[in-house]
Amino acid sequence: MSYLLNNASALTALQNLTATQQSLSETQSQLSTGLAIQNASDNSSYWSIAQTMTSDNGALGAVTAALKVSSSMLSTFNTGLSQSISVINKIKNDLVAAQNPGANLTQIQADIKAQQNALLQIAGGAAFNGQNWLNGTVNGVTSPTVTQSQVQLVGAYTNAGGVGFIAITASNVNLFTNGVGASTVATASGGLLAVPQTAASVTACGAILGGSAFDVTVSTGATALQAMLMATNLTLTALESAASTIGAAQQQVTTEQTFVSTMQNNLSNGVASLVQADMNVVSTRLQALQTQQQLGVQSLSIANQSSQMILKLFQ
Repeated sequence: MSYLLNNASALTALQNLTATQQSLSETQSQLSTGLAIQNASDNSSYWSIAQTMTSDNGALGAVTAALKVSSSMLSTFNTGLSQSISVINKIKNDLVAAQNPGANLTQIQADIKAQQNALLQIAGGAAFNGQNWLNGTVNGVTSPTVTQSQVQLVGAYTNAGGVGFIAITASNVNLFTNGVGASTVATASGGLLAVPQTAASVTACGAILGGSAFDVTVSTGATALQAMLMATNLTLTALESAASTIGAAQQQVTTEQTFVSTMQNNLSNGVASLVQADMNVVSTRLQALQTQQQLGVQSLSIANQSSQMILKLFQ
């Protein structure tokens, strides 16, 4: 039955066409943005989860940047310690040579002094971003207290626990502790090189650096030279321990870098699975909706023709 004032077929066709056009608009938006969920009105639960994960991923990006800085800084200190060990080994060789009968102690001492100055230069040059643990500068403070020497390197982040840290006692790797105040061998103080290394079998006989630095032309006796050699061995052991401390921290930083990178990938994939559109599905749906739109227009046109047929009855 047909009605002049109400064309039910045309209204149904128009309703279907409107729904198709709305779906087509949404699909085109997904195709242009790549997002199935663009705001909270699309899916409040997934949108909220994705926002939190995106925020956490940003924080992990900051952790990654901090870890890169820490890695470079620790590498600088490790290089300085390695070079220092190499230099002290040369001093050790000089002390062995000094105990040979007829050795030219003046020349040997000249070489030892050169190596001592090299240690000052190595420690002074191992600065990175305001830090130089080798010469006792921690967070801009020279000769820091025990509390101040506890350095916290940013190492991780979780939404629940906040920032995680890699703790290092910077004073354990000080070659000397008075920073730029150690302008000469004699003025260096504190640390692993300017404090006499002693053991039960070794009498205090001076140190590598400092006011009592080794001088084979003064302490010429075999006993004194032997004590210097044994103290040098103790210093080498202390430096190897310091290098191990830095090496362990480097390894931890590397582990954290790998972990944070994996977490960032996981979060990125998680956000993608929640809010990003499957482009294969979207493109297929777009073609189907375009076809439906064409059919809807034709259907509406056919439905409107029924009213025209009624008018012809009155002609």
